[in-house]
Amino acid sequence: MAIISRTEDLEILLTVIDCGSFSAAARILDIQVAKVSRSVGRLEKELDSTLLNRTTRKLELTEEGRIFTDQVRVGLHQLAEAEENIRTLKGVPAGRLRVDAVTPFILHQLVPLVPGFRERFPHIELELVANENIIDLIERKTDLAIRIGALQDSNLHARFLGRSPLHIVAAPAYLEQFGTPSEPEDLSRHQIVGFVDAPHLNRWPLVNQFQMVATLCSSSGETIRQLCLAGQGLALLSEFMICEDLAEGRLIKVLDGHITTPNNRELVHAVYYRNTALSSRITSFLDYISPRLKLM
Repeated sequence: MAIISRTEDLEILLTVIDCGSFSAAARILDIQVAKVSRSVGRLEKELDSTLLNRTTRKLELTEEGRIFTDQVRVGLHQLAEAEENIRTLKGVPAGRLRVDAVTPFILHQLVPLVPGFRERFPHIELELVANENIIDLIERKTDLAIRIGALQDSNLHARFLGRSPLHIVAAPAYLEQFGTPSEPEDLSRHQIVGFVDAPHLNRWPLVNQFQMVATLCSSSGETIRQLCLAGQGLALLSEFMICEDLAEGRLIKVLDGHITTPNNRELVHAVYYRNTALSSRITSFLDYISPRLKLM
C-alpha cells in the first residue's frame, strides 16, 4: 500500500495541533504561515478528508483528524526510533539535539562544555535554546530541558544532575557604600534586586522565610547578576551562575549561615518525556556534561 502523505507535512500538522494555530506553528518551525497552510491543505486533499475545523478563534480536530493524527504520532515516533536504532548500531550518535535551559545555566554551565562535546560527538547537531520560563517540550520540539528547582510535571522522566546552593550576594563596592547586613532583619534597609512576575523567587529561604520587596527587578537571572556586579544591590542567586564571581571576588556572600539548606530551589534535573525513547543523543549529552557541571 503506497503512502501518499509526506513526512514533512505530517510533522507540520502535528505542530499546528500542539501549538493551536497556524501562526504559532510557523513561528516554532521558522517557516512561513503560507507553507503551514499549504501542508495542511495538501494532506486534506490527498486524504479527501477535513482534518481541522477552522474558526476565527481556534482550530479543532475533526473526528477523522483525531484518529489520523493519533496514529501519525505513533508512526513518526516509530520511524524516529528506527533511525535512532540504526545510528546506535553504528555506534555514532547523530542528528539534532535541542536543549532548553534558563540563560544563566546555558552561559555559565553549558557553553564552556560545548567545544569538548562537539569534538567528542561531531555528528550531533546541538541546539541550545534559552527560555526564562518552563516550556512545553512537545510544543517547542525540544528533546531535553534543564530544570532548576522542584519538579512538578509527572509526565517527564528526570535525571538528577546535582545541587546548586543559593547565596545572597553583592558587589564589594555596594557593601562598602551601604554596609554588610549581619542579620536578616537588616535586609529591609538595603537595595534588593529581584525577579519581576515571579514572586516565588523573591521568597528567600532564610531560617525565617522572607518575602523580599525588590527595588530593582528583571525577568532574567543573568540580568540580575549583571546588576549586582554593577553595585545595584543584594540578590539571591544560584551558585551555578556566580561561582567564578565568588572565587575572583567580584561578588561577596552575605548572611550565608542564615539560608536554609538543602532546599528545593537548589535541585537541578534534566527532563524529557516518558513517551520518547532515551536516544543515544540524549544519553551522550547527559553522560558528557554530568561530571563536568559545577554542581554539588
